[in-house]
Amino acid sequence: MVLMLINRVSGLVLPASSKYLIDDVVGKGQSRLLVPLALAVGIATLVQAVTSFGLSQVISVTAQRAITEMRRRVQAQVTRLPIRFFDSTQSGVLVSRIMTDAEGIRNLVGTGIVQLVGGVLTAVLALGVLIYLNWQLTGAIILLLVAFGGIMAFAFTRLRPIFRERSEINAAVTGRLTETLGAFVSSRHMAPKSGSSASSLRARTAFSATSRAPSPVPRR
Repeated sequence: MVLMLINRVSGLVLPASSKYLIDDVVGKGQSRLLVPLALAVGIATLVQAVTSFGLSQVISVTAQRAITEMRRRVQAQVTRLPIRFFDSTQSGVLVSRIMTDAEGIRNLVGTGIVQLVGGVLTAVLALGVLIYLNWQLTGAIILLLVAFGGIMAFAFTRLRPIFRERSEINAAVTGRLTETLGAFVSSRHMAPKSGSSASSLRARTAFSATSRAPSPVPRR
């Protein structure tokens, strides 16, 4: 949070300096302010670059730790399930649930939280400045943004079921692919030389079935 605050505040130095550049340096001819403005913008840009790099490093490590912990907990929960659950569930589906579904945390703990909190912080600071400059024009812009946000929220609610089913379809495809490859390898090792071509043909036929879109797998 400290790095994010420094990063966002330093990012506002460049647009703020344009006011003094146009009003004082160009308008009033105070060329002596040009060097301090250039130094301030250069230092702010350097600080923003350093804090962005440090923020990406901290967030990446935190996100990876959260994903590893989530995978460990899901695996521990799966191993405690009864035997009948494994009889009715593909092993590839369980592998996909443990390895792939946990990646969704990266969007929350990783860049998602940085963009959300940083965007809100930048918007609050910019809104305060705009209200101070001209509150009538700022109010009109806010109304337009609220209307646009309502349209985007409606579109997201329509697309949400598609994103929800994507992980289920991915788990089903992974399960079929894992079982097909396992059957293919077993048939190559167990089948005699004369029947290797027939077993390979059956394995390839089963593998081609994985390319068809599977039905969504219900969450258990």
